[in-house]
Amino acid sequence: MTLIERFFEYVSFDTQSDNNTGLTPSTPGQMFFARHLSNEFTRIGLSQVEVDENGYLTATLPANISENIPVVGFIAHVDTSPDFTGKHVNPRIVKKYNGGDIILDEESGIVLKPEEFPELSNYIGQDIITTDGKTLLGADDKAGIAEIVTAMEFLIQHPEIKHGKIRICFTPDEEIGQGADKFDVDKFGADFAYTLDGGEIGELEYENFNAAFAKVVIKGRNVHPGYARNKMKNSMRIANQFVSMLPRHETPEHTEGYEGFYHLNSFVGDVERSEMQFIIRDFNNERFADRKREIQHLVNKINAEFGAGTAKLEMRDQYYNMREKIEPVMFIVDLAKEAMKMVDVTPIVRPIRGGTDGARLSFMGLPTPNIFAGGHNFHGRYEFIPVQSMEKAVDVIVKIVELVPVKLNNYTKHN
Repeated sequence: MTLIERFFEYVSFDTQSDNNTGLTPSTPGQMFFARHLSNEFTRIGLSQVEVDENGYLTATLPANISENIPVVGFIAHVDTSPDFTGKHVNPRIVKKYNGGDIILDEESGIVLKPEEFPELSNYIGQDIITTDGKTLLGADDKAGIAEIVTAMEFLIQHPEIKHGKIRICFTPDEEIGQGADKFDVDKFGADFAYTLDGGEIGELEYENFNAAFAKVVIKGRNVHPGYARNKMKNSMRIANQFVSMLPRHETPEHTEGYEGFYHLNSFVGDVERSEMQFIIRDFNNERFADRKREIQHLVNKINAEFGAGTAKLEMRDQYYNMREKIEPVMFIVDLAKEAMKMVDVTPIVRPIRGGTDGARLSFMGLPTPNIFAGGHNFHGRYEFIPVQSMEKAVDVIVKIVELVPVKLNNYTKHN
């Protein structure tokens, strides 16, 4: 099976995660997909293949050399974002893209336009995989999965490439910040790892947002609107007031680089009850703490104005900036840089305006920077990925594996 055949097969699985089930994995489709992948792992020749009760799929490519070198891991996640539907994904390939508009759904007038997505111009002449305009694509992170599996199969078929022990893990629920919750670092047994969960070709990231989730529930009181004066409390109007008190330009659509934000990503309600869900993001620890305090402060203001118990806050941290855990072992970033350069990929080192399982894993004792998977515009209908970027990601994985014995001989943690 080719890389692209794999990818097309993988995106056919509906694996959206769900923040509200309280289960691991949060949706049954993720476990179904993990078991499908475990069968493929066995078929291509990986060993120690296991899917645990929480949907974590692990496997091993044994070393084919006797030298004492570190165990390297490669990690991706099986779930896709709950932000947009991932059911009945119908990917398409635009061969030798000519630089013009790409019609995704002619009937609905959904078009992928270079004037709106200028990064398309970087891929003129390449083959681009898009959606049909009705779903997300799922390159985040099924591209990463396809690239890792393809690289492992290549290494199995080319035993002349000498390498140490390699560990693979595909996790559930990364998109809802829970991908590392039940990851067993000691059992995984790698000295360091890489997530294949980045965007455009060349991305190499070892900094990410500090992240928190906040749910604000507004309790209202419904009274017949003709007799509601001084009696009704419309929870939707109060919730809108809450949102309006947040800094107007500290939102995803107004920020870039190292700037943090508040993001309202769910709002449901009626007069009696409204629920808002936010994600809070910042690279800086102090600003991150300030943002969480601001949410609490606004909840207190609502309760002071409309009565105790009107607003209720549930807030939890999701992950932290992995930079402090990666900097002491920067050789693993340097190794990835060198691998990219050796396969004619220019490294783009920049912070992740998001998070990966690697952020949590780095704090759990497994340093895990992030490497590009090749996609753009994740979590929506305009998602796309160039075939050539995926192929280069496979090359980078193989080259990292080749370089480890050369660069890190006599490393002694797990061997």
